[in-house]
Amino acid sequence: MADTPGRNEFAGQPPLGEGVRDLPMRGRAVCTGYIESVTHQPPSEQPFFSAVVVDALEHGSESSLMSKGSRRPFDRLRVIWLGRTRVPGIEAGVRLRLNGMVTQFDGLPAMFNPRYEILSRQEHL
Repeated sequence: MADTPGRNEFAGQPPLGEGVRDLPMRGRAVCTGYIESVTHQPPSEQPFFSAVVVDALEHGSESSLMSKGSRRPFDRLRVIWLGRTRVPGIEAGVRLRLNGMVTQFDGLPAMFNPRYEILSRQEHL
């Protein structure tokens, strides 16, 4: 059953999902990426927590390939959790899989309140 407690929310999905560049313009999707940055709202604003997700963090050989103009206009995904000032585990450098509806928001693809699974974290030295 779809509402069975403890059910794996990503059951039946590909092992890692698609990358940010492979997302459709609209519709349900699963993708995997790295959190590039997070945005915290001031206490005086409506609460929401936002993160930008990319296919790869730019500090290796992948960045040199991407910086030469081969990047598509939609190489970033904005993820927004409404009514939250923080989401546990969501910080820059974390690799995660997202499952949600893709829409366009401020010129970027976006997912509002997606389900997520943290796949790995950066080690802090």
